Amino acid sequence: MKRAVVVGSGAREHALAWRLAASAQVVVTPGNAGIAAHGITCVPTPATELDADLFVIGPEAPLVEGLADRLRAQGKVVVGPGADGARLEGSKAFMKEFLTAASVPTAAYGAFTEVEPALAFLSTMTPPYVVKTDGLAAGKGVLVTDDLEAAAADVRDKLSGAAFGDAGTTVVIEEGLLGVECSLLYLCDGTNATALAPAQDFKRVGDGDAGANTGGMGAYAPMDAARGPVEAAVRTTIVEPTLAELARRGIDFRGVLYAGVMLTESGPKLLEYNVRFGDPETEAIMAVVDGDLFECLGTIGRGAGAPDLASAGYAVTVVLASPGYPERPRTGGVIEGLGEDGQLASPLEGVVVFHAGTVRDDAGRFVTAGGRVLAVTAVASSIDAARALAYEGCARITFEGMVMRTDIAAAVGHP
Repeated sequence: MKRAVVVGSGAREHALAWRLAASAQVVVTPGNAGIAAHGITCVPTPATELDADLFVIGPEAPLVEGLADRLRAQGKVVVGPGADGARLEGSKAFMKEFLTAASVPTAAYGAFTEVEPALAFLSTMTPPYVVKTDGLAAGKGVLVTDDLEAAAADVRDKLSGAAFGDAGTTVVIEEGLLGVECSLLYLCDGTNATALAPAQDFKRVGDGDAGANTGGMGAYAPMDAARGPVEAAVRTTIVEPTLAELARRGIDFRGVLYAGVMLTESGPKLLEYNVRFGDPETEAIMAVVDGDLFECLGTIGRGAGAPDLASAGYAVTVVLASPGYPERPRTGGVIEGLGEDGQLASPLEGVVVFHAGTVRDDAGRFVTAGGRVLAVTAVASSIDAARALAYEGCARITFEGMVMRTDIAAAVGHP
């Protein structure tokens, strides 16, 4: 049987492994308790010591650190760019310089390593103010605010290393773009790209986009407002110039190019690139994939084309998070409502529970072990039906202090 290795330990990797398992034998390293309970093999063995027909790298950090390069040096088929391509996510300053060279429409910006020049540039901007950590910050290194003093304080915290350590000692300050945000994920074989179902995620911790920025509190796919002419415009003005610039620089990008795009009145503009499957968008996208994911990703990894991967239906993902998330999540709470397999103890057709941060205690119970704990995902024939089903699933799960947004996909087309 065909074999696949998925690298990572969160709900994104759970979703990828679950979908790949439809046509392949799957191992996840290191995985988590919920993935293992779902009947998927989890091992602590490093990816470089495993053998498989396909390797899919989930998180950004190992990509930035060159895991894909090491695996390819062993002759493995890998979905994930090398360290050179991963710089598009690993350094926001590099990404913005790259976008300028590629003539990709994006927000005006400045990159700074010292406080005074950064504050001087910030004073020339108009709200909303956007301050980004240059390096990796698990989706939490971005401040968007209308308060100039708050933006200035954030600049000082980041450049001092107080906020994100070495990842924050360069900041990128951008103009705030207005419009509707969407996530467009492209599978790239080094030359060609095919779009997955467009998605929209919800970054703020609270309803109505209130509160702190997080790694993501929910998502839905497909986002109809980003299909057709919108996707075509993104492909023409953003993705194709990016592929051309990658080729010009000699970067062989085989993996996922995740374009976070703002749909402005003057057309789509790129907010940022990620170089891997997004989380929690992947949970929703994998739920509607209608095709052989293993074969498609294998073709991408071999650099042999970018086949279309169809989708069917609509999916809504709602994240259940620990109390105190994202700043200081408190873990160790017993999760009620899950069966031995980590799924709903009272199953609902069309609902799957992807585990983001869980472990099992000595009694075999699932307990919280991360900021984001579970990603409850439902599939139905309409977005409204999928949303209702997802929240019905959430209502069957409880743990102390559970944090959940109640407005995921409530206003389709709007964040």
